[in-house]
Amino acid sequence: MASGKKILFNGTVAIVGIYFFCLCIIESKPFLAPFLTAIVLSLLMLPVSNKLEKWGVGRVYASLINTILLFLLSLGFAALISLQLTEFIGDWHKAKQQIMPKIEQVEEMLYTTTPIEKEDVKLKDSMSSSKMGQAALSFVNSFYSFAGDYLLTFIYIFFLLNYRRKFRRFFIKLFPDDSKEEVSKVLSETANITQGYLFGKFLLMLFLAIIYAIGMGVSGVENFIVISVIAALLTIIPYIGNIIGFIIAIGLGYITTGDTTALIGIVATFTVGQFVESYILEPYVVGDKVNLDPLITILVVVIGSIMWGVMGMILSVPLLGIANAIFSHVKPLKPFNYLLSKDE
Repeated sequence: MASGKKILFNGTVAIVGIYFFCLCIIESKPFLAPFLTAIVLSLLMLPVSNKLEKWGVGRVYASLINTILLFLLSLGFAALISLQLTEFIGDWHKAKQQIMPKIEQVEEMLYTTTPIEKEDVKLKDSMSSSKMGQAALSFVNSFYSFAGDYLLTFIYIFFLLNYRRKFRRFFIKLFPDDSKEEVSKVLSETANITQGYLFGKFLLMLFLAIIYAIGMGVSGVENFIVISVIAALLTIIPYIGNIIGFIIAIGLGYITTGDTTALIGIVATFTVGQFVESYILEPYVVGDKVNLDPLITILVVVIGSIMWGVMGMILSVPLLGIANAIFSHVKPLKPFNYLLSKDE
C-alpha cells in the first residue's frame, strides 16, 4: 500500500507539474517566441560572424552585418511572396469563375448526404458578417504584434551575437571546475547541431523551390513561383510541411484553374520532389544532424503547433535537437537521449 501511494503521489505531482509547465510556456509565447527564434538564427549566423572577425571586422560591426543580412533576406522573401500574391489576387475574379462551380457541387453533395441544411449555412454566414468589424480590428492588432516581435527578434540577434562569448563564459562558470570542459563541449555541440540542421534545411528548401518551380512552370500552373516558394518553405516543418505544401499547391494551382494538365503536373512534380528530397538531398545535405526519432519528432511538432502555432512547429525540431544533445552528456538524463534518438 505504501508503495502504491508513493507511485500515485509521484505520478500526480508529475502530471500537475507538466500541466503548469506547459501553461507557463503557452502564456510566455510573446516573450519566448522571438527570443528563441533569435537564439536559433544567431547560432546559424555564428560561423559567418566568426569569419568576419577573423578578417579584422570588429565584433560589433560583424554582429550588425549579420543582423542586417538576415533582415534583408527575410524582407526579400516577404517581397517575393507579396508580389506573387498581388498577382494572384488580381486574377482572383477569373479563378473565382473556375472554383465556384466546384464549391457549389460540394455544397449540394453535403446537403444531400448530411444533415446540414442551407438555412444553417446562411444563418452562420449572416452571423459571421456581423463580426467583420471585430475581425478587421483583430487583424490590425495581430499585424502590429507581429511587426513588434519581428523587429524585436533582430534586436535580440544583434545582442546575442555581440555578447555571445560573455554568455558562453557565464554558462561555463555555473558549473564546477571538473565539469567545465564537458559544458564547453556541450555548448559547441549544440551550436554545431543547430548550424548544420538549419543550413542544410536552407539548401534543401532552395533546391526544392527550383524543382517545384520548373515542374509546375512546365505544366502551365499559374502563380507557380509563389506556390513553389511556399511549398519549399513549409518543408522546414518535418513530415507535416510536405503535406500542407502539396494541399496548397492543389488549391492554388488546380482548383482555381480546373486544368487537368496542371493537376497532373503538380502531382508529378511533388512526387519527383519528394523522391529527390528523401533519397538524395536529405541524406547528404541535412543528414543526421539532429538524430531524432521520427515518431518523437512528429509528436513534438504537433505539440508545438498546439502551444505556439506555426512558430512552435518551426522551432520544435532544432530546440529538441539541442535538448537531445544536452541529454546525451548528462548521466541522469541519458534515458531521454535514448528515447529521442534514432539510434538503438
